[in-house]
Amino acid sequence: MHGPYGPETSMAVELDTVADALLTVWEAARERTTSRVSGAQLRAIMLVEQHDGINLRRLATGLDMLLSSASRLCDRLVAAGMLEREPGRFDRREISLHLTPEARRLLAELRDDRRQQLAAILADMTSEGRQALLRGMREFDEAARHRNASVQSVEAADPWPGVPLEHPIGLPTQERPVDLSTRERPGTGPRVARTA
Repeated sequence: MHGPYGPETSMAVELDTVADALLTVWEAARERTTSRVSGAQLRAIMLVEQHDGINLRRLATGLDMLLSSASRLCDRLVAAGMLEREPGRFDRREISLHLTPEARRLLAELRDDRRQQLAAILADMTSEGRQALLRGMREFDEAARHRNASVQSVEAADPWPGVPLEHPIGLPTQERPVDLSTRERPGTGPRVARTA
C-alpha cells in the first residue's frame, strides 16, 4: 500500500477481510436471481429503477457499455417482459425506459431473499453488536455518499481535469478540447446503484 500505514489504513484492511461474509450474502442472492436474468440485465433493471424514465444513451453510459450493446440488452429485457419503452415526455423521438411489474417483483424477491439471510446472521449477534454495526454502516454510507457527490461535482465542473480550457490553434488533435455533446464517456452518466 502507498502512504503511511495509519489507523484508517489498518482498519480498511480489517474491513476488507471481514466484509467477505456480507458480500457472500449479496452474491448468493444475486446468483439465485440471475437464474432468470443475466448479471448485466439485473444491473440494467436496477439502474432503470433508480432513474425511472432514463433514456438509452444514459443507460449505456451508466452500464459502461456501447450504445449498440445497451440497445440489444434492452431488446432482450423488453422481450422478457422486464422493461417497457415509451416516447419521451419532452422529446417524442427519445425513448424512455420503465420497469414492468414483473421486474419490480424480481427486485422485491431479491431483497426479501437477501434480508432473510441477513436476519439469520444478525440473530447470532449480540444486541450491542447489532447496534454498533448499524450505527457504523449508517455513518459509512453517509461518508461514501458525500465522497461520491464531491467527485461527481468535480467531474461536472471540469470533465477533463488537467486539460487547459484555452488551447492555441496549433496544438495536436489529441490535446484540443473535446465536444462532450458528441462523445460518449463511460462513467459520467448516472451511477449504478450499489445494491438492489
